[in-house]
Amino acid sequence: MDDALYSPFLAGLFLGGSLIIAIGAQNAFILRQGLLRQHVFILCLICSLSDAVLIAAGVAGLGTLVARSPVMISVVTLGGAVFLFAYAVMAFRRALHPDALHAAKGGAKGLKAAVATCLAFTFLNPHVYLDTVLLVGSLSGAYRGAARTSFAAGAVAASFLWFYGLGYGARLLQPVFARPRAWRVLDSLIGLVMAALGLSLLARFV
Repeated sequence: MDDALYSPFLAGLFLGGSLIIAIGAQNAFILRQGLLRQHVFILCLICSLSDAVLIAAGVAGLGTLVARSPVMISVVTLGGAVFLFAYAVMAFRRALHPDALHAAKGGAKGLKAAVATCLAFTFLNPHVYLDTVLLVGSLSGAYRGAARTSFAAGAVAASFLWFYGLGYGARLLQPVFARPRAWRVLDSLIGLVMAALGLSLLARFV
């Protein structure tokens, strides 16, 4: 890589990493699927490609357009909050009836349901648009031409590295999750994260 493109690539990589590593709905879902070893590759691919599309849109200038549409942002925010609360209830219900890893696999989502849930976590979450489309898109304005493309490529690379690392790295924790108590703790934490994210979205209307 040309030295002139290396710096913006790293800037995009570190920016993308700092935004995506925060605990959120997508990460919690991928972690759980990784522990169950259910549809890990396709779900990580969906998350990564979704980020790539949104980042490309932001860098291309869509971020400015979305920022000028408060109605669009409000609709996505409300829809995302409802979805997060519903998933939080599901997680708390699982926490009340935990199971060991081998048994939990039997009740795992089918591929269609898992993909639908993954897409909902991605596109019903306003933070995804704020981070990828608006923030990355606006910061890419500091670069021109090939340097701007390199910056976007770095942000996209961060998504692929993180999601696949999380999805496949989760199996290292499988000995811990062979005990029902570990699933109770995980699902309780997931429920709390989802509920907190939902409340944070509703707080925008106050």
